Amino acid sequence: MNHLQLVLSGLFVGSFYALVALGYSMVYGIIKLLNFAHGDLYMLGAFAGFIVLSVGAGALGGGFIALIAIMIVAMIATGGFGMLLERVAYRPLRSAPRLSVLITAVGASFALEYGIAVGFGPTPEVYPIGVQDGTLHIANAQITYAQLAMMAIAVTLMVALDTIVRKTRSGRAMRAISQDPKACLLMGVNVDRVISRTFFIGSALAGAAGVMAGAYYGKIDFLMGFIIGLKAFTAAVIGGIGNLRGAVLGAIVLGLLESFGGAYLGSEWRDVFAFCFLILFLTVRPTGLLGERVTERV
Repeated sequence: MNHLQLVLSGLFVGSFYALVALGYSMVYGIIKLLNFAHGDLYMLGAFAGFIVLSVGAGALGGGFIALIAIMIVAMIATGGFGMLLERVAYRPLRSAPRLSVLITAVGASFALEYGIAVGFGPTPEVYPIGVQDGTLHIANAQITYAQLAMMAIAVTLMVALDTIVRKTRSGRAMRAISQDPKACLLMGVNVDRVISRTFFIGSALAGAAGVMAGAYYGKIDFLMGFIIGLKAFTAAVIGGIGNLRGAVLGAIVLGLLESFGGAYLGSEWRDVFAFCFLILFLTVRPTGLLGERVTERV
């Protein structure tokens, strides 16, 4: 069994999980909200790209340049919808009990899924753009140029996010609010604006992953965000939810677990293996790989 091939496959899948997991971690890190509608923003990004392609397929042509242009449009669309979702569904409940917000997130998820099902129909749609496939051979393993390009795009987006959060004024505001939102409010920080910006960035990353998935796998449907939403949430928990670098690390770990688990146990056992690992891992380290124990202030 070619272990290098399994590693490459795991890294490719993990890059998709990472883009979605980052949104989970960003939102949870700032307002302690588990946004279970986040996986459906991935689906919404795929459909936003599908709409752009359906309207202007002739003008855009094909190839990675067209894919990047479509991805930018989809990121803006899903980012804007993420801000709208925060403003309409989550902001009024910010001081409500956690259970109320959680139920609202689940309701938003179903509303997105079945709203798309009503608008586009329940049958999968064929993506009007594909990616050209050439193969690069590394030792006894192989990886396509499409996979390499998508992994490069994902890494670029992750590095850009890390730079924004750690090096910019907006990023410092995000980190400050995650520590003490009331103190930030007293210091003149526009907390609502920073939270909206966080939703925009996290949703845009999910939208980019949705477009890449549609172009690579060739079809999209209204339930495509459900499973990857669960997987991305799992990755965020493994890495330490609320920690952005932990979310990326957790996504890579989950991708590798699925790759090796599917190879050794069979593809039908892949998810069972990954989630059993999550349960066992959290019994040993409940805060995740890079998470820290947080003491409640009184």
